[in-house]
Amino acid sequence: MRRSDQRRDAVFACYQRDVTGRPLAELVAESRPFTKAVAEGVEAHRAELDAAIARHAKGWELDRIAPLERNVMRVALYEAWYSDDVPLEVAIDEAVELAKEYCGADAPAFVNGVLGAALRERVS
Repeated sequence: MRRSDQRRDAVFACYQRDVTGRPLAELVAESRPFTKAVAEGVEAHRAELDAAIARHAKGWELDRIAPLERNVMRVALYEAWYSDDVPLEVAIDEAVELAKEYCGADAPAFVNGVLGAALRERVS
């Protein structure tokens, strides 16, 4: 299974945790190691990831961002900041592609803008 597919599965597991309240461990129990590692990493760094998203989502409160978009951004930021083998451009591109496929029409530009600003801040 491609990393892109496993990344999508991590996004969906984090999304399901948000929407249903089910424990993440239960949601990723049968997942591949990469999916599990990304989802668990997002969970471990959730507060920091959410703070960055909230800072850069101009005009949006974190809880008003659609849960799927929020989790697409969480996964991308987690990978960009904590995965040595994922280039920043790949993290952003994968997030934008997921937003194009699974979110609303305005989501890809929103996701790209928030991630770009958050990543520029982190590099500065």
